[in-house]
Amino acid sequence: MLPIVLVALAVRLTSKGPALYWSDRVGRNTSPAVATHLLSDPDAYLTPIGSFLRKSSLDELPQLWSILVGDMSFVGPRPALSNQHDLIL
Repeated sequence: MLPIVLVALAVRLTSKGPALYWSDRVGRNTSPAVATHLLSDPDAYLTPIGSFLRKSSLDELPQLWSILVGDMSFVGPRPALSNQHDLIL
């Protein structure tokens, strides 16, 4: 639990956005968002700590916590993105 708290604190200290991120997924009451591959400069939206979190996979700690408490399992696909059709083509 301590690593999650430290990562959340680092994110809050280095960026304006929230420490936790929820992406829109295909399903009920969702609307499509602009996909990363459609942005002219996706790196402009990535903070230095965000880049580190992605490269080190520390952004996956919340999913690991969900597995440990039984809300998720290791097996199975991730929920579909709202723009998944665009990514396949």
